[in-house]
Amino acid sequence: MPTTRPDASLREPQTFHGPSALARWASFVKLPHTVFALPFALVGVLLASFTAPVDVAMVGWVVLAFTAARFAAMAFNRIVDRDVDAANPRTATRELPSGALTVPAARLSVAVASALFVLAAAMLNPLCLALSPVALAWVFAYSYTKRFTRWSHLVLGLGLGIAPVGGYLAVVGAWSEPWWLICALSLAVTTWVGGFDVFYSLQDEGFDRAAGLHSLPVALGQRGAIAVARGLHVGTVAMLAAVAWGAPGARAWIAAGVGVVAALLAWEHRLVRPGDLSRLDAAFFTMNGVISLAFLACVLAGRLLA
Repeated sequence: MPTTRPDASLREPQTFHGPSALARWASFVKLPHTVFALPFALVGVLLASFTAPVDVAMVGWVVLAFTAARFAAMAFNRIVDRDVDAANPRTATRELPSGALTVPAARLSVAVASALFVLAAAMLNPLCLALSPVALAWVFAYSYTKRFTRWSHLVLGLGLGIAPVGGYLAVVGAWSEPWWLICALSLAVTTWVGGFDVFYSLQDEGFDRAAGLHSLPVALGQRGAIAVARGLHVGTVAMLAAVAWGAPGARAWIAAGVGVVAALLAWEHRLVRPGDLSRLDAAFFTMNGVISLAFLACVLAGRLLA
């Protein structure tokens, strides 16, 4: 695959500028994107707190586990995709194609982050420790899916959908009651992330098609892909409504959060239209960051006032 000389003017949004190691590593794993799923991991903790005690140390281990797993997954993805990134003008300035970071250093970071994730899981309970290799295997496998399926968006979605399940299991150490509660929360995150990842992939439709990569925009075009994203986000609202109905407490507050998410998703879909991606960054990063934080705020308010 031919490479393209990196052009600093094409630097991706949500990256950090400057020569410092901290800026390079933060951009390498898109640190600002942590705002997407971490709040839902904490929603899982809050739902579990209705039936089991939670302390500060436990929350700290959950945050470390999520952050380490996300770091490992993102770094692994950058390693696997480094040749593709080098050939794509939009991503040629990423740290591995541009030489800002080396592949051996990136591989070491994956190993360290993975070890921290397993350590945090072990500090939570035996069930989390037993499931930690499964979670890592799933998020690592995502990096290869764009090479053979248009549904890689949902594989990524489920990778982040693990977060609220992990948050719940970290507290309770057992499955939820009713059994489908954390399944619905996981599916809500899966469809939400899958939908906005479809939006994100719109900007690479032409490159992906030429490079033989798979995505819904390549398979269906912009209009068809946006329609699928809309359907996925309808599913998000439905699954969150199921969470509100089955929650052990704070149902009115959670229902209010569902209403906020529905309104924000509706607005997000107004920002992205076939042939007009000028507001894609606002739809992808800003709106989705607000969605996750707003829903967490509603659940937290309900838990504190319960």
